[in-house]
Amino acid sequence: MSSLDAVPEEVHEFSAEVGTSDPITVVGGRTQWNVGGVPDGSAREVAAPSGIWSHEPEEMTVRCGAGTPLSELSEQLARHGQMVPFDMPPNATVGGVLSVGRSGIRRLRYGHIRDLVLQIRHIDSDGKIVTSGGPTVKNVSGYDLCRLLVGSLGKLGCLAEVTLRCLPVPETTRWLTGPTDPFEVYARLYRPSSILWDGEQVWVCLEGVLSDVEAEASLLDLTEAEGPPSIPSAGRISVEPKELKNLSTDNANWIAEIGVGIIHSDKPSKAQQISRTNGSLMREIERRLDPNGRLNPGRQVVLP
Repeated sequence: MSSLDAVPEEVHEFSAEVGTSDPITVVGGRTQWNVGGVPDGSAREVAAPSGIWSHEPEEMTVRCGAGTPLSELSEQLARHGQMVPFDMPPNATVGGVLSVGRSGIRRLRYGHIRDLVLQIRHIDSDGKIVTSGGPTVKNVSGYDLCRLLVGSLGKLGCLAEVTLRCLPVPETTRWLTGPTDPFEVYARLYRPSSILWDGEQVWVCLEGVLSDVEAEASLLDLTEAEGPPSIPSAGRISVEPKELKNLSTDNANWIAEIGVGIIHSDKPSKAQQISRTNGSLMREIERRLDPNGRLNPGRQVVLP
């Protein structure tokens, strides 16, 4: 492709498929299909374009179709020692992960997934192609529509193409575990990738240069672990990180992300609605961008 700004033909074809009239829902890997509620059964299913369209290792950016599976994205980036830390099932799609807006268990180190997005092309409710952001870190300007689209469950537009910021694959990764105070661990370490806690046991992920990881590990009286624990998937809520100290071990089986405030539970939890003020604002944005309610009807945006 001659220009990073050129719209791929696949995006034009997707725009035509979305059309301008009937209700539609975009289908990816269905790995988080029930988040926000199942789409209305009358909605026509469409799939976003798939494929890696450009990877600039020197610029540490990758451009791909929103329907690209994470397995394909990871395989391409790994050839150049790079990654995008989405931490979701390999059959999940890039667009699906961004639409749901839930970061993986390494958010403590790498931040929210919205921070990895440089540019998005989406199809609006009129079937038009809309571009927001820019293909490189240096030329992103104007309204940050990209951040608004992440976590919107496709209700503001159908993601068609994304440009992401890549990160180096860490030289080494170590998981440690043991019964200890997770908040002391958090205070003692410098930029751990993850600290997980089930009320009794702690799991810590350290990543980076080998010497740094070994130095950090020596600060902890923990044993080696093969990886993280099994993460409950029935319920998920978000709280202030400091509130995790008040969690009770008598409740459902849960895993908390220390320093982040996410609690994963084996019992369904009521969807966390955004605040009344933000909820009203979100509904107004939806009304303006999708006045006929044809994009992913039935879904409702919840806290990530």
